[in-house]
Amino acid sequence: MKSASNTLPEAPPNDLTAGIDWACDDHAVCIVDGRGHQVAHTMVAHTATGLRDLITFLGRHGAGEVAIERPDGPVIDTLLAADLTVVVISPNQIKNLRSRYGSAGNKDDRFDAFVLADTLRTDRPRLRTLQPDTPATVALRRTCRARTDLVNHRVAVANQLRAHLRNVFPGAIGLFSQIDSAISLSFLTRFATQHQADWLTPTRLGAWLAKHGYSGKIEPSVLHARLIAAPRGATGPHADTQAHITQALVTVLTTLREQIKTLAAQISDQLDAHADQHIFTSLPKAGRVRAARLLSEIGDCRAKFPTPESLACLAGAAPSTRQSGKARAVTFRWACDKQLRDAVTNFADDTRHANPWAADLDQRARDRGHDHPHAVRILARA
Repeated sequence: MKSASNTLPEAPPNDLTAGIDWACDDHAVCIVDGRGHQVAHTMVAHTATGLRDLITFLGRHGAGEVAIERPDGPVIDTLLAADLTVVVISPNQIKNLRSRYGSAGNKDDRFDAFVLADTLRTDRPRLRTLQPDTPATVALRRTCRARTDLVNHRVAVANQLRAHLRNVFPGAIGLFSQIDSAISLSFLTRFATQHQADWLTPTRLGAWLAKHGYSGKIEPSVLHARLIAAPRGATGPHADTQAHITQALVTVLTTLREQIKTLAAQISDQLDAHADQHIFTSLPKAGRVRAARLLSEIGDCRAKFPTPESLACLAGAAPSTRQSGKARAVTFRWACDKQLRDAVTNFADDTRHANPWAADLDQRARDRGHDHPHAVRILARA
């Protein structure tokens, strides 16, 4: 893990600072001197040649420090490879900093590049240099985020399947605990319509469940009773046409489950190979995927979190306080690292099931009238 200081020197090299307004196709670049005067500006294309021109432009004018709005991507890799100092200033900060230079609030890429460069010149004590994570951490982060995206996609498709079945085959919705479980998807593959399900009896259903290795503790007679008690679904030609939609959604969910499982195995292998894995796997109820998410989102450079409060704020676990005169409001912290917040709160939510201290803290928050998400953020901050 990295712990080196990431503070800026009192003065920039050559008394020059640069700002880059990142975009998809091209990037605006501005260089200012120690008095805030624009020395040079240019536009570079987001191509291999354009990025080489960017480094040449900065080197020709002697700019050694660069402010930019995002912490990753080819532009960042190019700047770091050229041994330039990179400082990340969030888009929300830039939005507020524009008011320094006028009240119109106009948005212009070249002007934003100037704002970035000038802020790097004036606000140096409050800014920190970017400390890139190791390749192992970056790879782990990307794998974890890809798995999270697939899980969210699976939930969305499962909701779509549930809404579809509510109209054409209601009995399949509450048959098993989860609509996207392996046994539920197998059932819908074989019995996609009400007519096909009408063939089932408790004995036939029991035989089918045994063949597919059903591990639930509910008797086939109870499951069959659920099918009978549910509203009847569509039958006839209409049911056959709707079955194609059911099968399409089931196929998507089956593929998603397989790929999520594959990524989970890859995450476990990458976690085993990481130098810091023992720290995060030792946490209560951390598991494998959750520990990997915490490790990858917090990153290697612990110096960017000088206090526990700084980590809580970046993760959105600490509230935002606004006070003017006698008026004081404590509100939800919207400006934060959303990926880090999801990882930290997901971990905190599960610790209450294994750790008595966490369970007590969560219960006391609920007793004070906080809802579940608020109580989890309180636990995450603690």
